[in-house]
Amino acid sequence: MGWLLVFLAAASEIAGAAGLKLYSQKKTFRNGVLYIGGFGASLVFLYVSFQFLQLSIAYAVWVGIGTAGAVFINMFLFGESKNLGRIISVLVIIIGVVGLKVIS
Repeated sequence: MGWLLVFLAAASEIAGAAGLKLYSQKKTFRNGVLYIGGFGASLVFLYVSFQFLQLSIAYAVWVGIGTAGAVFINMFLFGESKNLGRIISVLVIIIGVVGLKVIS
């Protein structure tokens, strides 16, 4: 249950980051709800996950997945650079997150 909550928190964070990008470009109600709702839901899911997982592991996985997801969303939906260095860096983050999950 704890891992599901962390993944939901990370997905919500990614949605919040996309909403923030959209809201910074065009201030609509929909973009604002995606931005504030995404980040709000993310924190709620993360908080509840602490009942099942160690804070240090849950937080690190949440940050890693959220960061990697936000980078990929910005690369593929918003046209940010897709250079090899960025892709390798994100893959290193993902490998670290998987490693944390495997050893916990």
